[in-house]
Amino acid sequence: MSNQKKRNFQIEAFKHRVVVDPKYADKTWKILEHAIHEIYNHNASGLSFEELYRNAYNMVLHKFGEKLYSGLVMTMTSHLREISKSIESAQGGLFLEELNRKWNDHNKALQMIRDILMYMDRTYIPSTQKTPVHELGLNLWRDNIVHSSKIQTRLLNTLLELILRERTGEVINRGLMRNIIKMLMDLGPSVYQEDFEKPFLEVSAEFYKGESQKFIECCDCGDYLKKAERRLNEELERVTHYLDARSETKITNVVEKEMIANHMLRLVHMENSGLVNMLLDDKYEDLGRMYNLFRRVPDGLPTIREVMTSHIRETGKQLVTDPEKIKDPVEFVQRLLDEKDKYDRIISSSFTNDKTFQNALNSSFEYFINLNPRSPEFISLFVDEKLRKGLKGVSEEDVETILDKVMMLFRYLQEKDVFEKYYKQHLAKRLLSGKTVSDDAERSLIVKLKTECGYQFTSKLEGMFTDMKTSQDTVQGFYASHPELGSGPTLTVQVLTTGSWPTQPSITCNLPSEMSALCEKFRSFYLGTHTGRRLSWQTNMGTADIKATFGKGQKHELNVSTYQMCVLMLFNNADRLNYKEIEQATEIPASDLKRCLQSLACVKGKNVLRKEPMSKDIGEDDAFFVNDKFTSKFYKVKIGTVVAQKESEPEKQETRQRVEEDRKPQIEAAVVRIMKSRKTLDHNNIIAEVTKQLQSRFLANPTEIKKRIESLIERDFLERDMTDRKLYRYLA
Repeated sequence: MSNQKKRNFQIEAFKHRVVVDPKYADKTWKILEHAIHEIYNHNASGLSFEELYRNAYNMVLHKFGEKLYSGLVMTMTSHLREISKSIESAQGGLFLEELNRKWNDHNKALQMIRDILMYMDRTYIPSTQKTPVHELGLNLWRDNIVHSSKIQTRLLNTLLELILRERTGEVINRGLMRNIIKMLMDLGPSVYQEDFEKPFLEVSAEFYKGESQKFIECCDCGDYLKKAERRLNEELERVTHYLDARSETKITNVVEKEMIANHMLRLVHMENSGLVNMLLDDKYEDLGRMYNLFRRVPDGLPTIREVMTSHIRETGKQLVTDPEKIKDPVEFVQRLLDEKDKYDRIISSSFTNDKTFQNALNSSFEYFINLNPRSPEFISLFVDEKLRKGLKGVSEEDVETILDKVMMLFRYLQEKDVFEKYYKQHLAKRLLSGKTVSDDAERSLIVKLKTECGYQFTSKLEGMFTDMKTSQDTVQGFYASHPELGSGPTLTVQVLTTGSWPTQPSITCNLPSEMSALCEKFRSFYLGTHTGRRLSWQTNMGTADIKATFGKGQKHELNVSTYQMCVLMLFNNADRLNYKEIEQATEIPASDLKRCLQSLACVKGKNVLRKEPMSKDIGEDDAFFVNDKFTSKFYKVKIGTVVAQKESEPEKQETRQRVEEDRKPQIEAAVVRIMKSRKTLDHNNIIAEVTKQLQSRFLANPTEIKKRIESLIERDFLERDMTDRKLYRYLA
């Protein structure tokens, strides 16, 4: 095989030339031209598409592509001019129908023509960079029909008029509209935009500008928003039915600008129906509508938020500063909670729980709650009232809800340490008088405070509960070691750790001899079992149950305070005593004694004593004697002490003073902590750092921080820089 010679193949041309008939191109084109006429005249059924395709194929093959292409353009153009006249002559509503019918015919014709000329489309047109047959047909339709001087303006006006009629409530042929708009879109984006969309948006802007002006003059805010919402939905529906989807943003922007953005402030502040009225009347639906419409426009939501914030701050300020509304602390706090509930509901149901609105609400509450310096005290009094009796028979879930609401108000307080002071006082009274509704509720609140403020905040409160438990065991031990005391008066003692409980001045009070002997025995027992401790009796915090016999032998058991017991026991040895004698015998402080006598002699239904002269106030010349006519349908009668629920002015000053004293070491500790880590720091930065560190407990006063810095410099914890007096250095 390898020895054989390789053969070279050569393809030679035909020996004779193929001569094409000079009239071939004309004859063939005549056949194709006739076919195009027949197609446009709806007589295509008699044509042989295979033969026509072959003729077009041969023309291109024999280099007559240009003749075929230019002939096609001329033939289609002449047909379209005839079609244009037919459309122009259509009258009224038939105009669009004729245009639509002719457009459909043209599309069908174009499809058939493209099939016949497929070979030209695939070979000749790409090589000569001419327009493909289908696109050519669309361009010729555009130039000869849509852009015809007699059709272009008429078409636009007809479309805009139909849309206007639809906007005014008429029913139009949406299918026809969709077909015509689709035609414009098929002719290219620029045709749709220039010939229809741009004028459509301009006319729409003008329409909505006029309509919004008319509506705003005659409608209230709620009705106006309903109309704006309806118009917006109508435009969205119009887009889905017969406009280009890309027009949606453009037309909604027009409606939003003309109907909402341009009238925003007027709507919000509209008299008797604006945002404030909606908030006052809980119009959730209108508020939700306003939120959904305003969120669509720039600065819409900030506008609502600002008006809402200023309204809440204004009403809140009136709530916390009105002397009438702060008379009852419990009602005061309940109003705050009701106000918070109201706006929480509005934000959740109308403002889709928008975080920015939540933050605005929180900052507003924080602002006005702290305008009243007594807010911490009042919130503690509210808790006290609830945990004494307000939560009786309430389910655990509801108790948790109430406590969570209290914690919410607590978070707004800047002076949390003031709340702690009052809360500790009120908790002490509840625990010592056994008046708490539920230990679980008490502990639950302490856990919440601990979570919020840390262990340091609640350690003393937890210590109070520990003391109560330990005291029970101590009293049991006392009676176990003194069995002989079983027949006499019974003594129950709560031994309180000084640091954990609110500090009370130790007030002397002369107890009845029977009780003082028992107290001495307990003191001896306690100090015998606990070395290094000291007991001081807090008689102002105790209670007693005493048995009393009135005229006609009527017997009752009276539940009284220790002071009241001391007063009543005096009447075992005397029928009548004046104020001075009682004061001298008991040595109870004057203010407490007056309140004590008031509750024994002046409270209707509980007046076990009578006084002369009869009056509501206690005077130093008053005389007292047992009320033999005292009756009650109950055997056990509780005689409360007349107490001021809120602190008096001197008590308030004293509490404030104690709070200020307690703050000093906390400020100093914060300064030392900061300086220890930073070593050197200027005055303004140290003020800012200390304020930030302590804000979870209270808002530190810059003047007080400066005083504490001076004190630390005196005690050599810090020193001033020699060159810059505003710079501090830490001394190790």
